[in-house]
Amino acid sequence: MESKIKLPVLYAIIDKGCLPQSVSVVEFAGELIRGGVTLLQYRNKMGNAREMLSDLRELKRVISKGGSAVRLLVNDRADLCVAASADGVHLGQDDLSVEGARVLCKSPMIVGISTHNLKQVEAADGTSADYIAIGPIFQTSSKANPDPVVGLDGLKAVRKLTKKQLVAIGGITRGNCQQVIKAGADSVAVISDLLREPEKSAQEFVQLLTETGTRNIRLGQ
Repeated sequence: MESKIKLPVLYAIIDKGCLPQSVSVVEFAGELIRGGVTLLQYRNKMGNAREMLSDLRELKRVISKGGSAVRLLVNDRADLCVAASADGVHLGQDDLSVEGARVLCKSPMIVGISTHNLKQVEAADGTSADYIAIGPIFQTSSKANPDPVVGLDGLKAVRKLTKKQLVAIGGITRGNCQQVIKAGADSVAVISDLLREPEKSAQEFVQLLTETGTRNIRLGQ
């Protein structure tokens, strides 16, 4: 099934557990937005529902105040996505099913799902998910127990299985992100390499990824 949405080349994930204690979620998001980010995912694996909802509402307030076209997705929690009037939800393999999430997050809200191997990609392709995330592409430090590395060859194989928008995740940096787009990803999800100087880092990612995407289109790749 083909995607009905088009994702930006940079998919920024705000993982609250990775942020320095001196940096708030809202401050970090503001810097990313100034750096050109137009899609944010809020992830908070350790927080309770009240804390997460408070963060999400603050994020929506900042995004709305700026008149920005930034979209906000919520990791795991379709219920909090609706409560915070966010733009969509990102699901893991052990979360609510895509079709279950669709009961709450009706189109045009976005529903995405993580996958880690070809079998999971094939299953996700048959759902109403708007995009499929695949990873980890490279070794990653953002998860305590990461799945086996997919690699660039694995990403190329995944690209052949789906026409949905494909988000690559896991160990992606400014040094390797262009390879990931060339291998078939429509968008790259980044956590760690946005933590230092987020505005500047986001700007550099967007520039690198846009250049590569434009080049691929020109070459018919």
